[in-house]
Amino acid sequence: MVTLVDLRRPNERERSPSRRWTGFSAEVIDNELGATGPDPWHEFLKSSDLSEGSIQAYMVEYYQRAPFKERHLDLFSRYFRALAQARGPVLIHCAAGKDRTGILAALTHHVAGVSDDDVIDDYLLTNDPVRFERRGPKFMEIIHELTGRTPTEAAVRAAMGVEAQYLAAALAAMKEQFGSLDGYLEQAVGLNADTREAVRAHILL
Repeated sequence: MVTLVDLRRPNERERSPSRRWTGFSAEVIDNELGATGPDPWHEFLKSSDLSEGSIQAYMVEYYQRAPFKERHLDLFSRYFRALAQARGPVLIHCAAGKDRTGILAALTHHVAGVSDDDVIDDYLLTNDPVRFERRGPKFMEIIHELTGRTPTEAAVRAAMGVEAQYLAAALAAMKEQFGSLDGYLEQAVGLNADTREAVRAHILL
């Protein structure tokens, strides 16, 4: 690995510091934007009825907003520049590894020429039953600590998993504002033709 892209907010990185091995030398891409203010997800959980429907509605709204956040645009832009110059593997991650990471992975697939339908199919692989079995109980504990309430299993699955409508909402929002995903990548992220071709050359081996 030559580059690690950490999509988490500063308070998330502080709460769960990365564990890096002795001799770790990869370039780390992160930023300090969004360093102040409460965690939006935590604030939602505290005020929510914790129903499956309310969580789904929150996630759709989040995906509609996420591609346009200043901190994400900065990270997305630096990621694609790093990928264009990659001398080896580039790793991207966030806190849950599905939402911010899912959007950026979808954009990477798009640059590689993958269809929207196949992008969403790949995204849905996040819903691995083993993942729910291993992490579900701990996730329920975290929500109980934050809210004093115990969510239903359906609500936990809605929060831990992904649905086609989530990523579809992000893709639709980018297309609506910029005419196409290519327009978003060029105008919002700054992915010009040369950088795009360099990215394709590195990932389509």
